[in-house]
Amino acid sequence: MSFHLYPPAIYLITTGEATPANFDQTSLRMLDIVRVAVEEKVSLVQLREKCLTARLLFEVAVKAVAITSGSSTRLLVNDRADVALAARADGVHLAANSIGVQAIRAGFPSGLIVGASTHTLAAARFAAAHGADFAVYGPVFETPEKGAPKGLESLAEVCLDLGPFPVLGLGGVDETNYHSVIDARASGFAAIRFLNDEEKLRVAAQDLRT
Repeated sequence: MSFHLYPPAIYLITTGEATPANFDQTSLRMLDIVRVAVEEKVSLVQLREKCLTARLLFEVAVKAVAITSGSSTRLLVNDRADVALAARADGVHLAANSIGVQAIRAGFPSGLIVGASTHTLAAARFAAAHGADFAVYGPVFETPEKGAPKGLESLAEVCLDLGPFPVLGLGGVDETNYHSVIDARASGFAAIRFLNDEEKLRVAAQDLRT
């Protein structure tokens, strides 16, 4: 499978609120937002549910794959390349403390999409050089528990340095500032709270298609 990220891309990341105790309820909400993402032709969706067991993550991933299959929306699973492969998802997203991109490229099929979270120019360069399909860089803006924001100038520096390799801005991105992220030469933006609001997701997706 060849993959090309067409800017301006939207990367919806699920809330991470699912646990074994609330799985029935939260998984339904998760699948609802995946359906909206497909309807609005969102580029990427990441299942970022760190509190789920592998079995439950696989279960919801299989259902999400059934929704995204045949659409232009690509589904990634956070950190768990094994679950992504077993569920037939499109790829895996690697956190800064995950195993390296090169290990995924060596041990998994070449068609698996690999995204990488980065917080420095050096880390973004490393991801690009070792086989990631795109990098997420941030936090761009102030966001809870993510440290000092990098700012738009830093994002623009990374995008300019790595271009045409795709870099997406993350961290505090919302309806008031996502255009500034794109203006900083990012290939798009990623968000959790902002994009898990169905109405805001639809508005942003339709805005960027015009």
